[in-house]
Amino acid sequence: MIALQDIRKAFAGNEVLHAVSVQIAPGQVTALIGPSGSGKSTLLRCVNLLEIPDAGRLTLGQEEIRFTPGTRPSHEAVQRVRLQTGMVFQNFQLFAHQSAVQNVMEGLVTVKHWDKARAHARALALLEKVGLKDKADAWPANLSGGQQQRVAIARALAPEPAVLLCDEPTSALDPGLAAEVVAVLSDLAREGMTMLMATHDLRLAAQVASHTVFLQDGAVVEAGDSQAIFKNARDERTRAFVKTLASA
Repeated sequence: MIALQDIRKAFAGNEVLHAVSVQIAPGQVTALIGPSGSGKSTLLRCVNLLEIPDAGRLTLGQEEIRFTPGTRPSHEAVQRVRLQTGMVFQNFQLFAHQSAVQNVMEGLVTVKHWDKARAHARALALLEKVGLKDKADAWPANLSGGQQQRVAIARALAPEPAVLLCDEPTSALDPGLAAEVVAVLSDLAREGMTMLMATHDLRLAAQVASHTVFLQDGAVVEAGDSQAIFKNARDERTRAFVKTLASA
């Protein structure tokens, strides 16, 4: 269970999240959609505490953290949360000096302290899962954008996180390469992986997410079943945004 309750976050005095509350059940895939500047990426980053909320409460599994202005959670609490999450970034963030398999292994060796043989076997299995076992020894520079993002997904899955966080996972890709990533994320959804993704990609949200949250100006406008949101949204602001995406 993941719960964000009354989350507030400001940058330089400008509040970008206004008491936002979102709940994600185990095995649920939730898409955060909304115009640029709506706060969806900031909210996503609050889950693994890459951004520390100014106020509110985060529950992730058995871990609960309350945030108050002017204070920060302990390093130990932050680490306990981060160990339960895997993060997929918009621009892949692979280590250029490491091969695909080394990128997937890195966290297992340096953070989990696995021996290299065990980490290598796990990394190969995950690369096979995302359809890239034959690219295990390839350098990131020799992979397409879609392949790099699939390596990034394998890396995020390596420590068996409770939730996979995806920040615009297809926005840096052309439609053909984006389809590769959508297919991998769809497979993970069918397997019951809990996911939270911030995205402008209507296909990704509609195909993969069972639940969608529409944010605008740092607040939740509407949330519910993805098909209902995309086909029969209640709020006019949601309908206007979905129409804009559909015509893009």
